[in-house]
Amino acid sequence: MSAETNLAERVDVIDALYRFAAGQDLADEALFASAFAEDAELDFVQPAARLGVEVPVFKGKRQIVETIVPNVARLDTTHTVTNPRVRLESGTAELFALVEAQHLPKGDHSRHLLLKNIYETKLRREAAGWRITHMRIRNVWMSGDSRVLFP
Repeated sequence: MSAETNLAERVDVIDALYRFAAGQDLADEALFASAFAEDAELDFVQPAARLGVEVPVFKGKRQIVETIVPNVARLDTTHTVTNPRVRLESGTAELFALVEAQHLPKGDHSRHLLLKNIYETKLRREAAGWRITHMRIRNVWMSGDSRVLFP
């Protein structure tokens, strides 16, 4: 694989995480959903536990979209993705990134929840591009009111 092809592949892998983040921030369900494979899993268990809530691992694109989109629809969010590290294999990839996620209730920015998370993501190249097959989110630190995310 040439250096240019390798770089293009890495950018396309990272773009899946950008679609995940921007889909939430822009309230764009189709963009958010485009980040995931049909059989994807999203593991937000550790951050939720730190916030005092028990959640399962979300399984399948439909469950992920139907759970996350309505929850963030009541919020103003910004997700900042940094330090992406990509490891490519034939047709699969692993992506490590830091994501800072700010959450504020719509119409009440006097309260917030800021999360700094590590994202460990596995992806698969599909006909439509790179899709997330497994995403594990681990919280490093947080600031604010947990009831913003889990009322």
